[in-house]
Amino acid sequence: MPWPRARRIVDRRGGAGEVGYDRPSMNVDDVISATTRWLERSVIGLGLCPFAENPYRGGRVRFHVSEQRSAAGLLEDLKSELTRLAAADPAQCETTLLIHPRVLTDFIEYNDFLEVCDAVIAELDLEGELQVASFHPQYQFAGTQPEDIENYTNRSPYPTLHLLREASVERAVAAVGDTDEIYLRNIRTLRNLGHAGWQRLWVDKKAV
Repeated sequence: MPWPRARRIVDRRGGAGEVGYDRPSMNVDDVISATTRWLERSVIGLGLCPFAENPYRGGRVRFHVSEQRSAAGLLEDLKSELTRLAAADPAQCETTLLIHPRVLTDFIEYNDFLEVCDAVIAELDLEGELQVASFHPQYQFAGTQPEDIENYTNRSPYPTLHLLREASVERAVAAVGDTDEIYLRNIRTLRNLGHAGWQRLWVDKKAV
């Protein structure tokens, strides 16, 4: 699920609408359930990331829900999870989703925190080894309006930091080719889907 880092920055303030997911509570199990549902129906289901399915189906994705309520507290969790991932066997844990539902719920504040993530990776001497990708309920790419459908490629149920191994990213990119083409294809997918189609993703078939 890695994305070109330069695309993540939003250049202006302004709130974005909610994603449309059903987020019943802040209970850890519910948070993980909503996140896996998003992965299965959006990221994997729509083919937004062609190299996401293998580690997920293989059980090599760690889901960690942070209970922190401050950016400083989240920073400590981030350091811990980066260190844990770097030390783990990739065959057992290839990537980590650090989900933080109680902090950085404002996208501008979240976006600013991404610079802190880069600094922490450097501080831990993990440059070239790990990177952080970004997902948020109010995600907005530069040059877009809040409700432009292409923003939904990176809209998750809760604010989330995706910790990735550089080696995994490099192998995936080599297998799928041009990442810019993936980005453009995802825009076409979301535009064809539309907002109504996006909302239908979250309707359980048994409830229809």
